[in-house]
Amino acid sequence: MSLQLIIRPVTSQDYDQWLPLWDGYNAFYGRAGTTALPAEITQATWSRFLDTQQPVNALVAEVDSKLLGLTHYIFHRSTSSLTTNCYLQDLYTNPEARGKGIARALINGVYEQAKLAGSGRVYWQTHETNATARLLYDKVADNSGFIVYRKLL
Repeated sequence: MSLQLIIRPVTSQDYDQWLPLWDGYNAFYGRAGTTALPAEITQATWSRFLDTQQPVNALVAEVDSKLLGLTHYIFHRSTSSLTTNCYLQDLYTNPEARGKGIARALINGVYEQAKLAGSGRVYWQTHETNATARLLYDKVADNSGFIVYRKLL
């Protein structure tokens, strides 16, 4: 990239640029079978980022005042550690900006925030078919080998 990439926490002024990235992420994973989650979920998610009492956080990747990517992460306690864990829940880069190091920079941004918060571990999951992302993930973290089970209630 010829311009400087900035990784920073999301601000209230970012909503209009964050929303298309959020919708793109949800479409990529087919959340709720549509391109967008219900508005009340999106609004609740957004408000959590701006509430310092919530453990839900967001970073954005910015170049020349344009948001090109996002990541959302959550701090939580664990039964196997005295420090908190950091779950990197969402990671998305604008398709036109892929292959330029943005996703790696966002992951590193989460690593930095986790260190600052005293977390002992950052972890995430991806779909097994997400081969492109897994090429990066294999370079920046260890595959734990765990299989995720879930039951929707």
